[in-house]
Amino acid sequence: MYDKSLVLELLNQVDEAIRRIERRFSGISSPDEFLIDDEGLDRLDAIAMMLIAIGENIKRIDKITEGNFLKRHPQIQWPGVKGVRDLLAHEYFNIDSEEIYNICAKDLMPLKQVLKKMRDEIQ
Repeated sequence: MYDKSLVLELLNQVDEAIRRIERRFSGISSPDEFLIDDEGLDRLDAIAMMLIAIGENIKRIDKITEGNFLKRHPQIQWPGVKGVRDLLAHEYFNIDSEEIYNICAKDLMPLKQVLKKMRDEIQ
């Protein structure tokens, strides 16, 4: 058995990271807006940092639960979530603004919904 309170804390941190990404992504309507000026680049950097944090926590949850918890929620491509973390952490100067845009525009809401189910399941 795993420490449910620790997993819940990690899930809450992921939810907070998503909230920060949503705030920083607000008003961005194309990948080019990340590259147009320093403000856009700052948003891109800040979003990338939160994506790293999300991936790191998902890796920790997977390790703590010995791979069993994430399996129960196959609607999310967990290897992709963890892989984005690795890519951003190791290839920081090669961030693809289009990929970050697509993650923010398409992938965050489904992740947020699954995280709620996961938290409800633990509580």
